[in-house]
Amino acid sequence: MNVELPFPVSAQITGVTKAATFTRLADALADALAAVRAGLARLPPDADQAACLAGCFGEACPARIAHRLIEFGAVRAMACIGVESVHPIHLRVANPE
Repeated sequence: MNVELPFPVSAQITGVTKAATFTRLADALADALAAVRAGLARLPPDADQAACLAGCFGEACPARIAHRLIEFGAVRAMACIGVESVHPIHLRVANPE
């Protein structure tokens, strides 16, 4: 499901990826979610954490994420890898450049 937003979206996984801004409005959310999924695959999370993150950023989530971006301007989660490795995940409304 592709959801179009009226603003660009920035995505980052702290400690894994740099912030990337997706400006093509028709694809901004889909591209940002794809970047988050690719970054998570680099970690990789264990099965329980992967299931939890799939519930947050999976293929069925764009409408819910779009709603949160419109209402709150951001979506945040944590990827906990092992006992000591925590990576905040940020999707944010980005300022058009």
